[in-house]
Amino acid sequence: MDLRVETAADPLPPIPVIGAESGGVAAVAEACPREFRAVLDAGRGHYGAAAIAIGDRLSRRWLGRNQNPYLPEIDALAGLAARAGGAGVHLLNMSYEWTCTTSAAPDPAGDGARLLRTLDWPLHGLGRNVVVARMKGAAGTYDNVTWPGFSGIATASAPGRFAAAINQPPMRKWTSSCWFDWGVNRMRLWRRRALPPVHLLRHVFDTCRTFDEAKRALSETPIAMPAFFTLAGTRADEACVIERTEDAATLRKGPASIANHWIARDEPGRYRGFDSPGRYAQMEAGRERAGTAAPFDWVTPPILNATTRLAVVAHPASGRLCVQGWEHDGPATAVHEGTA
Repeated sequence: MDLRVETAADPLPPIPVIGAESGGVAAVAEACPREFRAVLDAGRGHYGAAAIAIGDRLSRRWLGRNQNPYLPEIDALAGLAARAGGAGVHLLNMSYEWTCTTSAAPDPAGDGARLLRTLDWPLHGLGRNVVVARMKGAAGTYDNVTWPGFSGIATASAPGRFAAAINQPPMRKWTSSCWFDWGVNRMRLWRRRALPPVHLLRHVFDTCRTFDEAKRALSETPIAMPAFFTLAGTRADEACVIERTEDAATLRKGPASIANHWIARDEPGRYRGFDSPGRYAQMEAGRERAGTAAPFDWVTPPILNATTRLAVVAHPASGRLCVQGWEHDGPATAVHEGTA
């Protein structure tokens, strides 16, 4: 693959592109020590030292009890962090608090389907410290839009196969208390033995060779907590959103969008993020015109908000991938454009 980074008269820094085909996520952290440390610092600033210490131990115990296949590399990342005087790797790999707006639909250019995606998270610094990691599994190579120290996948594209992203559903509502509901949901998670959704998506990119294989795995594999998966393939009719509970799935064929509320299922919950219905409606209305003037001309309010940290456009048929990091005050990186 020939990777190109736009370097026009833009003072914003480029997004690092890391070749991690053989070294995996540890190679990403070793290649980007500044970004690795910045992400850990952001986590400690957000959660606090005490929560990090307790959360690390509980997360490590849960992953070990479930024989999580990615625990060895998370342990290795924790070792790298400890040598740098940091902590929080196990907790941050179990954090699942972002909100997103995503769509999969035929590419207006006529080349397969495309994925449009923003990710929102209140952690400062995630936008300026995003990287593109070239990774390789049994099914082939793929570009993981990620952060040093993170073993799962939130957004990625495998040229010639598919692109996919994960969104978080509403927090399940059991009582009138948000905090009590949070505790109930965490207890339900503690009892589960299945993969976290971000690890299932990693497994799919590592092992699935086609859109149909990926769709089947994302629909049928038990997961530790509910999730929304958006999938775009190499043909115009290969696009869907999969709304998942732990053991059930509802598939919506593309063109389709998702934010952070259920569309096809009736699941009582508490909305996450800023104006989920508004973000969904804007994506549905504007996806056909998105990218006509510039790669991210569609990233406008309410899709764009104070917690937006990442914007991605992926074309798996052509291998084209556009990425930009954002912070609360606007773009934090130059636009990265890679082409296969």
